[in-house]
Amino acid sequence: MIIYLIDEAVQSGARRSRACETVGLSCRTVERWRAQGPDAEDHRHGPKTNPKNKLSNAERKKVLQVANSAEYRDLSPRQIVPLLADKSTYVASESTFYRILHEEGQMAHRQLSRPATHKPRQYTATGPEQVLSWDITYLRGPVRGLFYFLYMFVDIWSRKIVGWAVHETESTELAAQLLSDICLTIGVDPKGVVLHSDNGSAMKGSTMLATIQALGLIPSFSRPHVSDDNPYSESLFRTMKYRPWYPQRPFFSIAQAIQWVEHFVLWYNEQHLHSAIGFVTPNDRHQGADIAILENRRHVYSIAQNRHPERWSRHHRPWDRPTVIILNPDKVVRLSDGKVQHAA
Repeated sequence: MIIYLIDEAVQSGARRSRACETVGLSCRTVERWRAQGPDAEDHRHGPKTNPKNKLSNAERKKVLQVANSAEYRDLSPRQIVPLLADKSTYVASESTFYRILHEEGQMAHRQLSRPATHKPRQYTATGPEQVLSWDITYLRGPVRGLFYFLYMFVDIWSRKIVGWAVHETESTELAAQLLSDICLTIGVDPKGVVLHSDNGSAMKGSTMLATIQALGLIPSFSRPHVSDDNPYSESLFRTMKYRPWYPQRPFFSIAQAIQWVEHFVLWYNEQHLHSAIGFVTPNDRHQGADIAILENRRHVYSIAQNRHPERWSRHHRPWDRPTVIILNPDKVVRLSDGKVQHAA
């Protein structure tokens, strides 16, 4: 059959060498097979032995069983792997999970990231309670055109939600009161802490600006209509509104909205494994418990690698801990001598 296809391509005007190259054969191999008679067929049978690191059928079924279990079926392999490591369990690598799910047609579409744009002033956080980000989002009310307003403050280093409130109006006075309560509740000296937000009226109102000045905070603002300038709050709201259990219908009362947000904040701070901070919860990172968690994962992976070294071509997953978080990083410019500098 392969000889017939090559001859058909040549008769249609293709060069024999290109036709052979397309099917992965050399011209000499094709001629050798042709010399064996008119019924010559493709003699390639693939490798005679399986790779040493190939998963057994039982191991492959285990990967699918875990990925489709009630506990993990709503999670990606990037989230499943660290959860298993926390239970001192190793089933397969992240790439193996993805490969098997792809082969079984169980991969979901992933949205493309937005292109990078020029950012305002850069701020760096090396620990909790150094840079806070906040914003207000809409929650649909019981009547068309009626909304509740969710005020939410997040620590960008740990991604922990440090304060929130739901009100019926968008007000700079309400935002200022919430900010004062947060500084009092978490017991942090606000002097020198950066507070970033967009350019909404509640953010730049006189009461809010006066409160920021009185507390000694450093104000930081996005450019108008540029959501990428306030990425941590926008990402948080996206995570919230794309949860499977986010209400598809409007909230029928402000009490219901408060109850739902309270449940979300509890899940986000104490259960959500955040990809940008090493797949640990915001509370664990905020309190420093993530150091021991990541060290345990490295230990689990070292044992797994020692048990089956043939399954790793290099080192195992490092489970690194991000130590620096940057708000609106400066543009990186590579110079002719190969050095890198940040553009102002």
